[in-house]
Amino acid sequence: MCPVSADEHVDSADVTVVANGCTDDTARIARARPGVRVLELPEASKSAALNAGDAVSTAFPRVYLDADIVLESAAVRALADALTGPGAPLAVVPRRDLDVAGRSPLVRAFYAIDRHLPAYRTGLFGRGVVAVSVTGRARFKRFPDVLADDLFLDGQFHAAEKAVIEAARARVATPRRSRDLVRCLTRVRAANAQLRAADPNIRRAARLAWLRHVVLRRPWLAPVAVVYVAFAVRAALAARRGGPAWHRDASSRELSTVDTCSALIASRGRSGRRG
Repeated sequence: MCPVSADEHVDSADVTVVANGCTDDTARIARARPGVRVLELPEASKSAALNAGDAVSTAFPRVYLDADIVLESAAVRALADALTGPGAPLAVVPRRDLDVAGRSPLVRAFYAIDRHLPAYRTGLFGRGVVAVSVTGRARFKRFPDVLADDLFLDGQFHAAEKAVIEAARARVATPRRSRDLVRCLTRVRAANAQLRAADPNIRRAARLAWLRHVVLRRPWLAPVAVVYVAFAVRAALAARRGGPAWHRDASSRELSTVDTCSALIASRGRSGRRG
């Protein structure tokens, strides 16, 4: 978030940081940034943060950005530009750059497969950033009370209405240790299952994509595929035992000076972003 809110080239942006249930200095640090609007919510609810930010932001395009995702100002402009003009898509996301530096060997093995999954080439999920035009935002009234907000957004648009913008990149911090990865995968599995049960139009999970589209095309990845499957099975079993619950991966934020339990919405004139 910091490269966006601190960049001198986005001073005209309308930036809103929603600190949802934060217990650290997130709100204070955000308020120190000139021109940043800060909202504080007592509940650790992502959907509540998204709706609160939407309520005070008026400009489009709008970028929804999780505060632990690093998105440079050039990437923000690329997303906004992609949403303007005749025939432009209604929703776009940046390419995701997975940060696996300093992660355990097993975590790196998991992401050696995950980074190649085809769903990330067409979906709006998995990178903590989604940008929408005014027409795209009109597809729904409010974010529902679900944890899988990015999968919800993905389900609002047909394939031809959304795009991955290769010129924009978001750095996604991965969990540092195996136990942290299992917790994150469990939450994602349970949250996605909850949303799919409520809305049959949400895209189905392609459980064998790791084999069909990754390993069979890159057979040298077969050894790490064993690790990938082990994590996936363990998370699936854990998700079945309990429903989705709010969970922050503190491990991927250990080097951060801000507890990124907030959401940022930035919008400006004809172009905007959110996080």
